[in-house]
Amino acid sequence: MRLTVPTGDGVSGCSADGTRRAKAKEEADRLTRAGPGSAVAAGVDVRDAEPLIALVQDTHAEHGRLDLMTSNAGIGIGGEPDELELVYWDTIIDTNLRGVIHSCHAAYPLMKQQGFGTILNTASMAGLAPAFGQHAPYGTTKYGVVGLSLNLRAAAKEYGVHVSVLCPGWIDTPMLDGSWPEELPVPPSFEGAPPVRESLLKAGVKLYPVDRLVEDTLAGLAKDKAVLVIPREWQRAWFISRLFPGMTMRRAEQSTTRVRQGLLTRG
Repeated sequence: MRLTVPTGDGVSGCSADGTRRAKAKEEADRLTRAGPGSAVAAGVDVRDAEPLIALVQDTHAEHGRLDLMTSNAGIGIGGEPDELELVYWDTIIDTNLRGVIHSCHAAYPLMKQQGFGTILNTASMAGLAPAFGQHAPYGTTKYGVVGLSLNLRAAAKEYGVHVSVLCPGWIDTPMLDGSWPEELPVPPSFEGAPPVRESLLKAGVKLYPVDRLVEDTLAGLAKDKAVLVIPREWQRAWFISRLFPGMTMRRAEQSTTRVRQGLLTRG
């Protein structure tokens, strides 16, 4: 077994990219030492389809099979809708949505040809229910990932390919520490805002550990679940959003107002 770990996430900046590559290599080396099998870190920008496709094809050619493709690269961009120029939308769509499309485009034909494989796309709870109005770009891309995954799942089942979408709640990852794209100025409504992690902890929110997320995700994939909502308590929020969409929308509107008034953590 061999695991290839792409390192690019579509966020520009040479120093940041170098740090991510170094961390990915460290993790790949750790996995190799732990065994069984080996892991290799490979740098790629998910916004650029051709290198990503080449990486997937090379991996398939070297090992004769492709068992799992995960699309996890993502960035967070928020702000009042009227203050966000189109470049903000283009930046997050290119990474969060188009990057997932590129991954599926690279992996699905190979899996269809071999007659097996699993594609796991990472969305968010923000892709299942509206959150704060200040996060319209992020939510838009995550809704897109959910829609892409479910439609691809329907098309792929006949060929032995399984497709699932991961919709996590608050997970303890570096993304909560802030990783704003360097080429974009922070919009006025977000200037001076503390990192998401700080706000969540101050509000008493418990962050879900990454290792438990991995365990839960693997368990969900073993059951071939279409949508993986993790942690479990967020499943109730998803259920309510489907059963009472009007109430969910009103809560999103009220939360947006409270965020603007500084009465609720940004998240």
